[in-house]
Amino acid sequence: MNSILLTKLDYTRIKKSIKTALNEKTINQKEADVLLHELNSAQLVESYEIPPDIVTMNSIVKLNFLNINKEIEFQIVYPEDADSGNNKISIFSPIATALIGYKEGDEIEWLVPAGLTKMKILRIIYQPEKAGEYQL
Repeated sequence: MNSILLTKLDYTRIKKSIKTALNEKTINQKEADVLLHELNSAQLVESYEIPPDIVTMNSIVKLNFLNINKEIEFQIVYPEDADSGNNKISIFSPIATALIGYKEGDEIEWLVPAGLTKMKILRIIYQPEKAGEYQL
C-alpha cells in the first residue's frame, strides 16, 4: 500500500468524528479500525503544504470503477454533512475511506460491501486547500 498524505487538520477532525460516532454507535468498531489504520499510516502535513492533486476532506473527486468501467463524481464530507442526493458521501463510507490521502491517477483496490473493487482517481475537481480554504 502506498503511503497516504493527510493534512493535520483533516487527521484531527476525522479522529474526532470517529470517537463521536463510536460513542453514538453510528459506526461499529471494525469500520472505525479500518479508517484509523488508514489515518495512522498517513504522513501528516500542514494544510498549506498539501499538494493540489491529493484527495482531502471536502474534495470533489471523479472516480472510475475499473471492474465495471463506471465513472462517478462525489464530495467526501464529514458524517453530519453526508447527503447522497447531492453526491456528498461520508468519510465513514468504504469508498471515501479508500480514497482519502491518495492522488490523481492512483489506482486503489479496496474491499467494499459488494466485494473487492479497483478504482482510479481520474480527477480532483475541487480541493479546499488548492482553493485557499484551509479551514473546511
